[in-house]
Amino acid sequence: MANSQHANFDAVIVGAGFAGMYMLHSLRDKLGLSARVYETGNGIGGTWYWNRYPGARCDSDSYVYCYMFDQRLLREWEWSERYPEQPEILRYLNHVADRFDLRKDIRFNTRVTEARFDENANRWTIRTEAGEVVTAKYFIGAVGCLSASNLPKFKGLETYQGKHYHTGHWPHDGVDFTARRVGIIGTGATAVQAIPVIAQQAKRLTVFQRTPNFCVPARNGKVDPEVANARKADYDAIRERIRNSSFGFELSFIEKSALEASPEERERTFNAMWDQGGFSFWLANYQDMFFSKEANEVCAEFLRGKIRETVKDPAIAEKLIPKTYLYGTKRQPLDSNYFETFNKPNVLLVDVNETPIEEITPRGIRTSDREHELDIIVFATGFDAMTGPLKKIDIRGRGGQTLSRKWDDGPHSYLGVAVAGFPNMFTITGPGSPSVMSNMPVSIEQHVEWITGCIEHMRQHGLATMEARTDAEAQWTAHVAEVANASLFPTADSWYLGANIPGKPRVFMPYLGGVGPYRQKCDEVAAKEYEGFTFTA
Repeated sequence: MANSQHANFDAVIVGAGFAGMYMLHSLRDKLGLSARVYETGNGIGGTWYWNRYPGARCDSDSYVYCYMFDQRLLREWEWSERYPEQPEILRYLNHVADRFDLRKDIRFNTRVTEARFDENANRWTIRTEAGEVVTAKYFIGAVGCLSASNLPKFKGLETYQGKHYHTGHWPHDGVDFTARRVGIIGTGATAVQAIPVIAQQAKRLTVFQRTPNFCVPARNGKVDPEVANARKADYDAIRERIRNSSFGFELSFIEKSALEASPEERERTFNAMWDQGGFSFWLANYQDMFFSKEANEVCAEFLRGKIRETVKDPAIAEKLIPKTYLYGTKRQPLDSNYFETFNKPNVLLVDVNETPIEEITPRGIRTSDREHELDIIVFATGFDAMTGPLKKIDIRGRGGQTLSRKWDDGPHSYLGVAVAGFPNMFTITGPGSPSVMSNMPVSIEQHVEWITGCIEHMRQHGLATMEARTDAEAQWTAHVAEVANASLFPTADSWYLGANIPGKPRVFMPYLGGVGPYRQKCDEVAAKEYEGFTFTA
């Protein structure tokens, strides 16, 4: 039965992951506002609530993949590994929810279906799937960048008699692969984590690959207690460094061209980064790697050599080597024994460029050359990134304009945090901000704190609405594209451009200008009385 309960809040927040939890804490506990969070799941955690597939873990170092706004919180939590697994990150987020008593203002198992701006009242009316209607002065999307899962339309899927799962909606009690014939479709960052784990359990694992990936080793493990203690003693400085960095890590590029270094020097540098593991090969390499095809090729050739060295069968190694895009222009997966897994006798690699998937049958997957009988199919087919989660909600601004229609040709935003025509609406790590091109908690904290500052400014000055100007939005959207187009990133068919979703406009969605310069720009906008925004009294 529809819930007709009406309530009025200062703010409604959609999503209870890293972003929604901190937004709630900031508005409620720092500004004293009334706020409600709506969350589709039955617990907090966002990405870490939904993504429970085998091998799911963070690929940012744990000491920076956490909240930094509270010193006591930083000091009291001990991470067990360099890259914590999903259950540990979820425990951490539950600890934060307990510590700040967040759950009392979160409605779980509740999907927001509609948000409309009422121009007479200057308030948002928000509706849920269950029929609840509430109003709020501020509407804040904390929906995450990778929360709208993508399941391509495979002919015959409804006839399949085995079990199938999408990695982004994994059963909470897990899946037992023991003695099962398993197929996995996709070889992106998620599959790179899942494949080695599934291969250890399954009777046979068939990997259906369209686009191979350049992977670098994670080098996960326990963190030396002395290193952990030194970091805790230095957290203020670490926080400043990552807030002013390019990508939200303690990583910076080598300030010379890859082509200036001798082959011997490059080899030493590459091997050191390879042995170190993590994102350094991607985000702390020679500074021209993302701008010069020649410099990029030098890095890529080193990685090709590592794949050939690791995979025993030369024919399989060649299939696992990317040939259709430049290194680093797609999301860098970190692996633990990914390439080694293809040396196992129970693992079969199917290149669907050579033998395309024709249909899913009652018994498995039929490619152009044969039928693969499978007990379980895993879809590691990714997400409708960045815009997908927001467009799933019917959001209507001034004049009834829908966000979905406004973004028909790609996202338009000012700073990735506000949209012209949608007053008092904020998007945390929205398209046009560093978001997925950064260590997410760093960018989330910056956005939450900046939005909190906006709302405090409005309260102090008795303002009713705050809205991005159309010209400011157009200039920022053009700037985001200009920065991306100066790099090699747009040359790849990546989900950064929406290339994985048929019909989605090809627009590079995250801002590549760097976490530090972006923060500086946001601070300048605020210092100039929120330049680029209009207010009503």
